[in-house]
Amino acid sequence: MSTANVPRIDQLRELALPAPAASYWPQTWGWLALALLLLALLVAWGVWRYLRWRRDRYRREALARLDELVQALEDPQGRLAALRELPLLLKRVALSMPGGEVAAQLGGSPWQSFLQRHGPAPLPADFAQRLALLAYAPAERVATLADHEVHALLGASRQWIEAHRVAV
Repeated sequence: MSTANVPRIDQLRELALPAPAASYWPQTWGWLALALLLLALLVAWGVWRYLRWRRDRYRREALARLDELVQALEDPQGRLAALRELPLLLKRVALSMPGGEVAAQLGGSPWQSFLQRHGPAPLPADFAQRLALLAYAPAERVATLADHEVHALLGASRQWIEAHRVAV
């Protein structure tokens, strides 16, 4: 056998790739229109989410303040101030809502019905009375509130702040 006819390894060359059978670019304008439509929907959804996030800033701030009040309740020195601030917090949330200016002068049963009308779940029947007690009762009366009553008020307040309906 002769070695002249056997090719050496350094003489091998790579084969050229064949041209693609079809282009990767869409062939019709329909695909481009669909892609643009999907992009527009995605941008619109992003803008909607951003505007909603900005609109609910007052809600996030109120929940953060409510968490601070809950922590302040554990301190005997700050308990009274924290309890006194809860009705103010709910009133500020109501005023921060779009169209919430009507809540500025509400008290008693109109305040209760406003909270109930904008809340997703029923509130305790005496919720507004308890808030008024926290705001206006003597310090000795507020200090004698049982922990379960305070936690029930805080729970109802948190639920209302988190889920109240805003009509825009």
